[in-house]
Amino acid sequence: MAQFKPFADNVKVLGQTVTSLIDALDSGKEVREQILAKHGISNIDPEKWYSQEAWLKAFEEISNKVGPSTIFMIGKSIPESAKFPPEIDSLEKGLGAINMAYKMNHKGGDIGYYKLVSFDPKAKKAVMECNNPYPSDFDRGIITTMARKFRPKNSFKLEVNLDTSKPTRLSGADSCTYNIEW
Repeated sequence: MAQFKPFADNVKVLGQTVTSLIDALDSGKEVREQILAKHGISNIDPEKWYSQEAWLKAFEEISNKVGPSTIFMIGKSIPESAKFPPEIDSLEKGLGAINMAYKMNHKGGDIGYYKLVSFDPKAKKAVMECNNPYPSDFDRGIITTMARKFRPKNSFKLEVNLDTSKPTRLSGADSCTYNIEW
């Protein structure tokens, strides 16, 4: 599979996730709403479930129109205003919480996952595998914001990079792997 191709036919996405795409950036809001409506998603109710296939088709069109840097910015905005339980109080737990949030906002079949593959606080490195149908730059944005939000106070840098030595959705694989350094 590649980006924008659902893993299963009956997967649904919660409306609050759909609205986050619209509200992510002030500029272009109306265009994103029009594209979603073109794909059958309008008058979005945050508590209602929507077809992931339609959502991904709209997402792909938005991506083609605005480019990867805007998709990265949209991904970054997703967890920016999210509230986290008090037990999510470290970078390791924050990165692990991405999968929990993902599962809360998708249902109905194989949705994929976000997996913290390794976490080494001494080397200040982590590896995250994202096995889902979303654009790579979107995932990189989500991981970047989570890493910024929960990085240790004694860290001065933060880098989140796609590991191109592994298969990526950009080349038709089901997943992308990201190296995180802080």
